[in-house]
Amino acid sequence: MIFLRNLLFWIVFYGGSVPMVLVSPLAALFGKRAMIAYAGAWVWLHGWATRAILGIHVRVEGHVPQGAPVLYAAKHQAMFETMELARLLGRPAVVMKQELAAIPVWGWAARRYGVIVIDRGASAGALRQMLRDAQDELGEGRSILFFPEGTRVAPGEQPPLKSGFAGLYQLLKVPVVPVALDSGVVWPRKGLKRPGVVTFRFGETIPPGLPRKEAEAKVHAAINALES
Repeated sequence: MIFLRNLLFWIVFYGGSVPMVLVSPLAALFGKRAMIAYAGAWVWLHGWATRAILGIHVRVEGHVPQGAPVLYAAKHQAMFETMELARLLGRPAVVMKQELAAIPVWGWAARRYGVIVIDRGASAGALRQMLRDAQDELGEGRSILFFPEGTRVAPGEQPPLKSGFAGLYQLLKVPVVPVALDSGVVWPRKGLKRPGVVTFRFGETIPPGLPRKEAEAKVHAAINALES
């Protein structure tokens, strides 16, 4: 039964995603608002398919801030949260690795959505551009979603934060909301996805202006709050 659920999910979600991704540049031609709305349709498809087909549901713990934009620093265990957090957080701008943003056509559409490209080997000029992009999104009232560990990790793993988090935190001067999650339990990197509940735990807001090591320690502890 689990295999059949996975097979049906692949057919429905990825079968629907291919034409949506191919058409996304056309939506991007109508501007950022149109691209954000279009991305919302893709997020809806993903959410429906995970709930109705895979039997994966979401539980939210803690307070999701409303009002002024913030920097969300989230654990990253599966593709699941990249889509689900976009729904929970109201289509935030997303910090994305340069390799993904460089994908032909799709990368251009992603930039129209408002992704913020991070390239850890970039020049000082590229880093300044990243900061300007982030400030522009904040100026439009959009929060920013960042995965400070840099890549997906297995449940239980607690790697140190990448240096990019400290740079954004110190330069943007906005509160940080850490997000712990346990998606990797039902959505492993390898193997079949299983029915279950994914918990998103929003930690206490971390104010701007803290020393780097203190801010990193608070974020690291909070995003790993569900790790055993």
